[in-house]
Amino acid sequence: MQNPSHIQGVSFAALADEFGTPLYIYDGEKITNQVKTLQEAFSAVPLRIKYATKALSNISILKLIRKAGAGVDAVSIEEVKLGLMAGHPAEGIMYTPSGVGFEEIREAVDLGIMINLDSLPLMEEFGKVYGDSVPACIRINPHIMAGGNLKISTGHKESKFGISIEQLPLILEKVSKYNLQIVGLHIHTGSDILDAEVFLQGGNVLFEAAIQFSGLKFLDFGGGFKVAYKPNDIATDVMEVGKKVGEAFQEFCKRYGRQLELWIEPGKFLVSEAGYLLVKTNLVKESTTVTFVGVDTGLNHLIRPMMYDAYHGVYNLSNSEGKKGKYNIVGYICETDTIAAHRELNEVKAGDLLVIKNAGAYGYSMASNYNSRLRPAEILIWEGKAYQIRRRELFEDLIRNQEILDF
Repeated sequence: MQNPSHIQGVSFAALADEFGTPLYIYDGEKITNQVKTLQEAFSAVPLRIKYATKALSNISILKLIRKAGAGVDAVSIEEVKLGLMAGHPAEGIMYTPSGVGFEEIREAVDLGIMINLDSLPLMEEFGKVYGDSVPACIRINPHIMAGGNLKISTGHKESKFGISIEQLPLILEKVSKYNLQIVGLHIHTGSDILDAEVFLQGGNVLFEAAIQFSGLKFLDFGGGFKVAYKPNDIATDVMEVGKKVGEAFQEFCKRYGRQLELWIEPGKFLVSEAGYLLVKTNLVKESTTVTFVGVDTGLNHLIRPMMYDAYHGVYNLSNSEGKKGKYNIVGYICETDTIAAHRELNEVKAGDLLVIKNAGAYGYSMASNYNSRLRPAEILIWEGKAYQIRRRELFEDLIRNQEILDF
């Protein structure tokens, strides 16, 4: 895994001078190339890519995703609206809610968005209101334990997501009761899935359910492709997944009697490796056992290390050569706020610029104002130029919506 000092000729150090730190930097070319990789991997089937917007929801990124030929997978009405603002047509957006109020469903339907029905109660209410007038998809929980972490495993028996495959008779009962127009079935088993066999296992569950629906247009296999985080890390072989899943899908279509579309919902795969969080070293603090590097960011800008025990590569942009030391890189938040522990870096001094890798997915989108800290700017590098696609927050932004009482 490379430790770049620039992207498309644009220097990270120059970006720090112009925009300050901390700073999210995204490589637009990497994002579009990842879309192309999936298109190539699944080239043997009619494919639709629905980008999992929750990974990185900046409108300019959504526009770039659209330019590359992918649609949108939204999990909130706000993400739906962001997709529309980015120019995605309503028919290119899938809305997969989880336990939302029915007013959100109404709003999405009024906007022309397809709903992915996530529960039996939602099917019931949807049926009462819309009957056969609005096409919909159904999310099935396949009872498959998969993914790199329990917190990101979504298809097991005790997961809140989807309708249990064991409740398929109840699903069919509600479809019949309200004459629901079901045009797609969906599963998503989790994130960081390496093995093509897991996707095939989910596919087999999907196929056996799908054969009982006569009006399908697509099957949605979800996402979960693993990307590399560490040196020599293993990533999902998407070419193998595309080949094996594509072959199984085409065999099912023969059995079904009609060619369907295959949908996938990558998020992290498209944007994780394209993103970097550029930070400044505030201090180097020696203790009796550990040397701490304190930086001008924390779990308020990248929560994954603390929330998921996630590994993120870190390197010293200001010192690419010379002796190495072992450091704990820690944030400025009043919590245990470790970004990376016991990492070997080229010697770090106060003022050095460090780069945190794989910050494209679930960096800014999970950022907060915890400790009343401000969120960073976002920069997109596209065709050799740097574009500020979100300005750095100001103190005025922090208090903008407060109504301050006069005591």
